[in-house]
Amino acid sequence: MSNTLIMRKSGGLGTTDSAVGMPALIVRAGGNAEMRFPELFAAQIRHRNTREAYLRAVRDFLDWAETEARIEDLLDIEPLHVAAWVETKTQTYEAQSVKQQLAALRHLFDWLVTGHVLHTNPASFVRGPKLSNTKGKTPILTPTEARKLIRSIPTDTLVGLRDRALIGLMIHTFAWVSAAVTMNVKDVYRKQEHLWVRLHEKGGKHHEMPCQHKLKECVQEYIEAAGLAEDPNGPLFRSVDRKTKQLGANRLDRQRAWAMIKRRAKKVGVDTPGICNHTFRGTGITAYQENPEAKLEHAPQMAAHSDPKTTRFYDRRSDQVSFDEVERIGI
Repeated sequence: MSNTLIMRKSGGLGTTDSAVGMPALIVRAGGNAEMRFPELFAAQIRHRNTREAYLRAVRDFLDWAETEARIEDLLDIEPLHVAAWVETKTQTYEAQSVKQQLAALRHLFDWLVTGHVLHTNPASFVRGPKLSNTKGKTPILTPTEARKLIRSIPTDTLVGLRDRALIGLMIHTFAWVSAAVTMNVKDVYRKQEHLWVRLHEKGGKHHEMPCQHKLKECVQEYIEAAGLAEDPNGPLFRSVDRKTKQLGANRLDRQRAWAMIKRRAKKVGVDTPGICNHTFRGTGITAYQENPEAKLEHAPQMAAHSDPKTTRFYDRRSDQVSFDEVERIGI
């Protein structure tokens, strides 16, 4: 339940890590506002990552509105205030991030309008920054770098087997890290004489993928060595117990997975700037599409993308074309 929203008797909203009260503007509005605010995040936004991101954005805006715009009443928030806040965000955040933060405000104010707290949604009239990217910015690894990283992980410990299986899973199934770490042991199963994995995607959806032969070996070896088959309802990827330095019973979270990836990459000399959990999703998708025998129309299905345009953000084949072409400049 780490970083998961919880309700308190006082009506406050916070996380299990620290007590976090409601923004002052919401408290001063009282009544339905105090009731609707925690309801939105606790009951309406089911995906944890979205919930946390939206809560951060909403709190940031409401704190800014009170301290910087000198707004004392929730009803006094106007589109001009939202636009000014968006402008400040564009100075330090990428356009995609600002658009997400603006979406959080629209979601909140829509919820307050339907709860008769506000008459109109001041964020609905505000346009976000233009976003014209046709390619994502998350760094990916070359196949050589990916193999180097995986092969460098020692397999004489359970932690090493876990890390190899997790990275392999994200590469070969194009999985989000959140979909991977929320898997249970029973989500690795046999079907039609093959090993399959069941990924827990956004919105409570399940995405099933057969295991590539290298991934099959990594996952099976990890499960057998850790004795996880005896606990089918337990988490597949587990955190390390600080006392014993062995795998415990708690689920590995994405922050610890990120720390592990950075540590492993640095140790083996894979110095791709900004390497992160999401790197392996892009690495797998690009590697698949570089294969001349790959059927590109299958890539969105394998990545659980409803829109093929989303898959194209992960296609970095044009990078290699650019590198090859600039070498032709014969000066």
